[in-house]
Amino acid sequence: MSTLGEEQEFRVVVVGAGLAGLAAAYRLEQAGITDFVVLEKADRVGGTWRDNTYPGCGVDIPAPLYSFSFNPNPAWEHNFALQPEILAYIDDTVNKFDLAKYLRLRTELIEAAWSNEHRRWILETDNGSYVAQYVIFAAGPITEPTIPDVDGLDDFEGDVFHSARWNHDVDLTGKRVAVVGTGASAVQFVPEIQPAVEQLHVFQRTASWVVPRLDIPFPGAVRSGFKHLPVTQTGLRTVTDGILRSISTMMRHERGARLLNPIGLAWLRLQVPDPELRAKLTPSFTLGCKRLLLSNSYLPALAMPNVELIPQALAGVGTRHVVAADGTEREVDVIIFGTGFDVSHPPIASRIRDMDGNLLGDRWADSPEAYLATTTPRVPNAFIMLGPNILVYNSFLGLAESQLDYVIDALRRLEQDGVEVFDVRDEPFRTFNDDVQKALGHTVFNKGGCSSYYLDAQGRNFTAWPWATGTLRRRLSRFDVDNYTTLPYRTEIRDSAQPTR
Repeated sequence: MSTLGEEQEFRVVVVGAGLAGLAAAYRLEQAGITDFVVLEKADRVGGTWRDNTYPGCGVDIPAPLYSFSFNPNPAWEHNFALQPEILAYIDDTVNKFDLAKYLRLRTELIEAAWSNEHRRWILETDNGSYVAQYVIFAAGPITEPTIPDVDGLDDFEGDVFHSARWNHDVDLTGKRVAVVGTGASAVQFVPEIQPAVEQLHVFQRTASWVVPRLDIPFPGAVRSGFKHLPVTQTGLRTVTDGILRSISTMMRHERGARLLNPIGLAWLRLQVPDPELRAKLTPSFTLGCKRLLLSNSYLPALAMPNVELIPQALAGVGTRHVVAADGTEREVDVIIFGTGFDVSHPPIASRIRDMDGNLLGDRWADSPEAYLATTTPRVPNAFIMLGPNILVYNSFLGLAESQLDYVIDALRRLEQDGVEVFDVRDEPFRTFNDDVQKALGHTVFNKGGCSSYYLDAQGRNFTAWPWATGTLRRRLSRFDVDNYTTLPYRTEIRDSAQPTR
């Protein structure tokens, strides 16, 4: 680190101390790069696992796979870990590898702007300024919860909150509660709050496929085996990865994914005996078109006497009541939104200025695009973790680690070649994205008959990866420098004056 005026200068700045940001810190240090810092707006690490504390919050990918490859955890109590256990594991990783020395907590990025003059990123935060040759943006795609614009919501006299900002001060015992949304969060918290509330009204705009959550416990003997024979947990991780890769293969073809529909229908028949309720819960699209929901308790919870499924969108709110799109009106004390995130407009993009001074968020206003989900033109010397079109049915953490293979190889190769600046070329960028969209055309994500968050307002799929998971990992295993324009280091001594935009 060096100091330029009031700015601290690092070779690399990582933005975000969630799973991807912490993996970046570990990998940078292992590569011999210690001149870096990790900026985190909150007062502790954890990202989405710090922010989401709703009842029942947990992973929907088996925990042995949803773990850092460099820090397997033999102590998982279940195949699917819950939020407190995951957050403790993240803290343990920071302590075990002494990553805290790189952290700058309570430091929120206000704007990151590229300086063409100084060939550096200038990062303004609420806790000082930073200069970096490279930036790894690891803020994640699911950071800011979305609450729909519902008429009258501001007039509601009860409690209102989003599941991603759960208000633990609100006691739901004996309350009449409206839950808006039936996605991945709702299927976890609805069964948890159902026994406590007086009445639960669940607003379901579209029925989604729910499949079994194979949440087997890991007894002490199994955990001991994981600890003393690490190869056993490595083997489980490999097998789990293979299963998820097989599912991803089926999703690449809508007709293949359709073969999975009977699984969802059988689970629905088993868990919902009432034919009228079952009809409301039966999706009209192919399984996999939307995010798969894993639960053993959600469907039975909807069949309980104190639960009403309203198969309508929320259309309006009064001082003490909610109104569905079909006019159904119910008095409630609390409204909980389980309406997800606006992943098509990542908040970090509105804080990044490219080499032309334009906000990346403006460029991505219609739909985000990147090359190999990692770089984008006119945003030099920058990497975007978990960027556009990286989604497969697998561990997001594993995908981030694959991206870091690309990042670390890039930093090594560029330094060896004497390159100071790199920027992905327009031609490979355009060709790649055109190929992605063409390949997505026959996948279940595009042809499954649903409207999902995978698609932008124009129906373009900005989220999914259309090919095999192995293909993604292979392409990210090596930095393809030929697809980038590069500038060598300048021979003159760089002006040590304070950089300007």
